[in-house]
Amino acid sequence: MLLLIAPAGLAAAGLPYYTVLSPDPGAWPAILSSIGFQAQPAPLARISVARPGAAASADWPARVQNGAVLILEGESSLAEMFGFHRGGENVRVGSLTDVHQPALPIVWEKSLELPVVALPPGSQIFARERWTGAPMIAGFRRGSGAVLWVAAAPGERGHERFPYLLADLCDLGVDPPFRSSRLWAFFDSAYRARVDLDYFAARWRRAGIAALHVAAWHFYERDAGRDAYLAQLIEACHREGILVYAWLELPHVSEQFWTDHPAWREKTAVLQDAQLDWRKLMNLANRDCFRAVSAGVAQLVRRFDWDGVNMAELYFESLEGISNPSRFTPMNDDVRAQFRQQAGFDPIELFGARSGDAPRRAFLDFRSALAGRIEEEWIAELEAARRQKPHLDLVLTHVDDRFDTGMRDTIGADAARLLPLLDRHSFTFLIEDPATVWHLGPQRYQAIADRYRALTPHREKLAIDLNIVDRYQNVYPTKQQTGVELFQLVHYAARNFERVALYFENSLLPVDLQLLPSASAAVTRFEKAGPKTTVDSLRGVGLPWKGPALVDGVPWPVADDETVWLPSGAHVVEPSSAPAGVRLLRLNADLQSARVLNPTSIEFSYEAPARAIAILDRPPRRIQIDGALQPPTASPILLPRGRHVVTITAE
Repeated sequence: MLLLIAPAGLAAAGLPYYTVLSPDPGAWPAILSSIGFQAQPAPLARISVARPGAAASADWPARVQNGAVLILEGESSLAEMFGFHRGGENVRVGSLTDVHQPALPIVWEKSLELPVVALPPGSQIFARERWTGAPMIAGFRRGSGAVLWVAAAPGERGHERFPYLLADLCDLGVDPPFRSSRLWAFFDSAYRARVDLDYFAARWRRAGIAALHVAAWHFYERDAGRDAYLAQLIEACHREGILVYAWLELPHVSEQFWTDHPAWREKTAVLQDAQLDWRKLMNLANRDCFRAVSAGVAQLVRRFDWDGVNMAELYFESLEGISNPSRFTPMNDDVRAQFRQQAGFDPIELFGARSGDAPRRAFLDFRSALAGRIEEEWIAELEAARRQKPHLDLVLTHVDDRFDTGMRDTIGADAARLLPLLDRHSFTFLIEDPATVWHLGPQRYQAIADRYRALTPHREKLAIDLNIVDRYQNVYPTKQQTGVELFQLVHYAARNFERVALYFENSLLPVDLQLLPSASAAVTRFEKAGPKTTVDSLRGVGLPWKGPALVDGVPWPVADDETVWLPSGAHVVEPSSAPAGVRLLRLNADLQSARVLNPTSIEFSYEAPARAIAILDRPPRRIQIDGALQPPTASPILLPRGRHVVTITAE
């Protein structure tokens, strides 16, 4: 229950609370909660939403002046009080331009007839009707508060019309309430070949990215230039506390491997080489091919300072399934011979004389079982690599076939066959959100999570991959998920899965980076009583904070200049009068506990599936892990995977 008693205005100005001043809140709760704002009664709220017809009140100008943020939807006497007056014309609105992404088409599924509104002097226009330039979103700051006006309701789900409402609030001085640093992102160096890696690593860290999964097929063969680039990328990421995983897309090995080994190429059902989209598929059922790729992958893992390996999408093509023989795999000689020995006929006959449901079902079941065996074989290969590098984390990226049950027949994916492997192997099962459901709302992540939790007791090993790309369905208002829609997706995903991965780093729009850490912060409760703030989170969270802090009554060393970082669960934070000693600025792991031993020494415990990265505010002088003294090292400090207690004395 809420512990705070506060007057409106100044006392509520810094709190992450909102209220909707209407019996029908519309989609505003879905919008504001997506980055952590919480609903509370009007006297406690900093952000207030006034829907159409809201009555003017004489106290509102002073409340805004003292820190309140007022969102005005459509026409009302309250909107007129702040200078938003109906003009003499109407305009048909079906498309917008927005200052945050001027070139991005924002198209409404259903157009609206809206009045052209005259704005108060000094207003900043954030969005306009595309053809007439009529303002659709505008706002201004006043004192320590702000006013944001929108021309119409944001839509039933909250993102159908104005994707950048939350960015507008940030522009008007509203800071996101919480932060997380747990996101994963896929990364392809082909899109970042000539960039300042230190700059981008810092940007990724500020966006809440904890690990990059780097397209490793570009580095499969040795090349001095590419190898130097990857080494620099890994070093830059480690300096920012970001882990780097080798992202493999077998049976695609590399361009050069495809060129060098034509006899090992996979075949489609029309017996052509399986070059499908960007992937050039090899026949891993062939033992010579398998041994060559296995040796190459082992060498790739040894050559670079990876923190983990992600084996992604290790099954067959294509999403059209057996209905499209020109894309259907595997039809290489080895697989055909295996099936012929088992079933008594060549599967290529399915596309000729031997049709029918029973023969087709026999091959599709064989194909799915084969995919499972190949995946299990490669998990064993990666386990062998981990014996050489014990700090490595392992990830298996697997498209969802529980929510979209057709995936088993189209590509051979069968999660029910793979998840029991978690009983004897340590890896993260990263569920890829299938393209067939990209148009559905964020609530699907609850349904996906429930179906997978029913298949395994290892719920902490389940993660979700969100594909942030142009969708092939008719979707509105943008083809790619951005703004409010993206934050809603990440918010729901983070509440239902231990990890959220984004495909991919290059597709994330710059305007979205600022709020991603808040969308992924799974905070369940926030309370304030006097100087004390209570925060309860599912997986740890960063609370905006300035100066030294006490956490649960004791000095707290895990903080940077802007954030106090807390473990999962409920914790009480309050200002501390003691001077700050050595600080742990960042820890890429699940923080369990921390304490100050003396002004130059701290102790903390953590748990991590990969090695952990710790970054201090000063050079370390002495490090102990589980009581054992470690060789001298500089920051960043690389710590072993697993659960450990670390004691550090700094200079």
